[in-house]
Amino acid sequence: MHAYAIQESEGMVKLDAMENPHRLPLDLQEMLGRRLGALELNRYPAGRNNELRRALASYAGMPEGFEVMLGNGSDELISLLALACDVAGASILAPLPGFVMYAMSAQLQGLAFHGVPLSRDFELDEAAMLEAIARYRPAITYLAYPNNPTANLWDATVMENIIQAAGQHGGLVVLDEAYQPFSSRSYIDRITRHGHVLLLRTLSKFGLAGVRLGYLMGPKALIDEIDKVRPPYNISALNCECALFALEHGEVFAAQAIDLCVQRDVLMQALVAMSGVAAFKSEANMILIRVADAQKTFERMRSRKVLIKNVSNLHALLHNCLRITVGTADENAKMLTALKESLQP
Repeated sequence: MHAYAIQESEGMVKLDAMENPHRLPLDLQEMLGRRLGALELNRYPAGRNNELRRALASYAGMPEGFEVMLGNGSDELISLLALACDVAGASILAPLPGFVMYAMSAQLQGLAFHGVPLSRDFELDEAAMLEAIARYRPAITYLAYPNNPTANLWDATVMENIIQAAGQHGGLVVLDEAYQPFSSRSYIDRITRHGHVLLLRTLSKFGLAGVRLGYLMGPKALIDEIDKVRPPYNISALNCECALFALEHGEVFAAQAIDLCVQRDVLMQALVAMSGVAAFKSEANMILIRVADAQKTFERMRSRKVLIKNVSNLHALLHNCLRITVGTADENAKMLTALKESLQP
């Protein structure tokens, strides 16, 4: 193994981590500063976390009979799910390429991980997924919706078939909607069809990557069991208050998400028209592209002070692929200039 590496980004146009590029307006910065300064930081976090859970349930439109569990980012929730499901013979299954934490959580917990390759156009391989579920009977099957790093949504019928198959073999299905603010579809309106489906979301892409706040929704009986392995006070008073403040001003973040979707469309048009670039359709705040030489292009762009993510070594299907976060109009323009120059012989 190796530790999770964070790229040096000082002085760069930072488009490598799917962050919301917009900061809080100055008036909200001042309001939040006063609010955080008034917190009793000498006390452990208490009832405000319950208020946050209720606020998130309302924001997400969570169905009755369901519950919310909070995590220090969705990463912690993924780790806690592996811990809760660590019984003899248990395993975790997910399509690949996908979010690296699914496999890492299994590895760290000593569980087997089974990755099922996507098709060449990054769609779910239904037959392969169903065969793997029947063979391994995974405790958890992850489906990212949209997927990372491919940024696409899965076919709804294929998803339903996979979800039903996992349930028939006694497993949980976790639908990871990290990029929901930028997606045209969500599974929230169908979650009540199945008693073994959990919905995972985060406020990182919403605009609070620095706050580290993820949340898991599902039937109360399931959430109550998973909550047994959650560390006490895992959400700090500062994180909680920042999240509550953001939800109270949700219209600001909704406007930012709309702007990023507009910028994504503009960026996609430019990438599609660029010689030497193949761009894949996106339902997230990132775009996956394929170039002739990903490493050389990445290094040339970095030398031009534009930082993106080279994902070409993560999986064979990502050969010569780069992942670009959607930024502001100015950042995107700088990125396009750097990319065009970097592609030149």
